[in-house]
Amino acid sequence: MLNAKDSLVLIIDIQEKLTKMLGEDLCRRICDKSKKLTLAAKTMGIDVLITEQYPKGLGLTIEEIKNTLEDEYKPVEKTYFNALLEEGFLTKLKSYSKKQIVICGIEAHICVLQSVLALIKEGFDVYVVRDICASRDKFEFENAMEYLKNEGAKICTLEMILFLWLKGSKNPCFKEVQALIK
Repeated sequence: MLNAKDSLVLIIDIQEKLTKMLGEDLCRRICDKSKKLTLAAKTMGIDVLITEQYPKGLGLTIEEIKNTLEDEYKPVEKTYFNALLEEGFLTKLKSYSKKQIVICGIEAHICVLQSVLALIKEGFDVYVVRDICASRDKFEFENAMEYLKNEGAKICTLEMILFLWLKGSKNPCFKEVQALIK
């Protein structure tokens, strides 16, 4: 079961130009929920690792995430769709000594999918935050989620992740984290 002490959040390519390609409603949801995820992680002392696919062309990580992380915002620039293929990325990921990876991002059927499959192959327990993942095409998104589930990824929602981390209302972070979703 997901445990905050064993978790690392991996945000894949939630960048300015990619979010704008999603349409207004989906863009708003991704921006809002990714901010809540990073705030909760920060509150609970969970590390957040960010990738940016070719930022010169696709822009930087959205302000909602950058502003939440402040000094901890240190994205890994990548050109591979599978983040683990970037030189030094797997070593960096393993340096956190976490077994569980909570992952979200854009595009679900490309960079998220390939990164999740590689993480599973490396022996990580992977939790895909479905409501903070997106693709420009709904059909591609739905197929990616089904494929990842069949390959062993656990498909969750933001609220599922937050309450799995909290375990109960006696958690010292409960009120602050719960306030994020009210």
